[in-house]
Amino acid sequence: MSVTDSPAARLQALFEGHRLTPTQRRIAHSMVRRAADVPFLSSVELAELAGVSQPSVTRFAVALGFDGYPALRRHLREVAPVEAAADAGSSNEYQQAVEAEIENLRHLAAALADPRPVQRAGRLLAASRALPVLGLRAAAAQAHGFAYFAAKVHPDVRLLNEGGTMLHDRIDSAVRAGATALLCFALPRHPREVVDTLDYARQAGLTVVTVADSAFAPVAKVSDLLLPAAVGTGLAFDTACSPMLLGRVLLEAMCDDLPEAQSRLEEFDVKAAARGLFVD
Repeated sequence: MSVTDSPAARLQALFEGHRLTPTQRRIAHSMVRRAADVPFLSSVELAELAGVSQPSVTRFAVALGFDGYPALRRHLREVAPVEAAADAGSSNEYQQAVEAEIENLRHLAAALADPRPVQRAGRLLAASRALPVLGLRAAAAQAHGFAYFAAKVHPDVRLLNEGGTMLHDRIDSAVRAGATALLCFALPRHPREVVDTLDYARQAGLTVVTVADSAFAPVAKVSDLLLPAAVGTGLAFDTACSPMLLGRVLLEAMCDDLPEAQSRLEEFDVKAAARGLFVD
């Protein structure tokens, strides 16, 4: 199966161009997260998965242009690879979680076939004289990892990985220092504080670039450029290989627009060697 023909990619293509309500976006988000299973779920099972009512699932199918949910499910079964369901039972739950992450990475690779959104994001981040990087709760590790590496090439990276009343103050400080963009990592469950903070950042004049688990995530409405990267949901706690990798891709794109990036990295390597910073 090609990366552009993955179950998640086909679902995303199905939803594109439709104006969905918040409830319908929630259903769409749940379907993308369980893309391989969706063709075999009843409307009741999908409603339970999304946390909505069964009639909402029916209205969602109609909004996509189908006569009802049975017609939508028939369509999904017709385009689904038959081996997907058969393979699922041959792996244990740990293997299935890894396989689901591999599928998420394939979907990310398909999305990156058009590099323009990431390139645009890289330009926005590179041009921001101060660069706030936001990530709370489950997304804090992603924000921290990006900020750690970004600080090697960008002169003023400001990590915002703890919530509280100081968040708005720190955004104001970044704006005074010349910030024009903010990078946010947003993963489920989505804290209300992240949505509120992004709204405040936009009011302060910042362009918000967001890496989120879905194009239908709650942060979409307060983001200027949203880059989706799905999380795995097969274990007790979500796995986030795709958002982490997308963050590294964004770093690469940002470096491409920072003229001094290579010299900064070389300078760091010289100093690290002089200090004996690394054992290898």
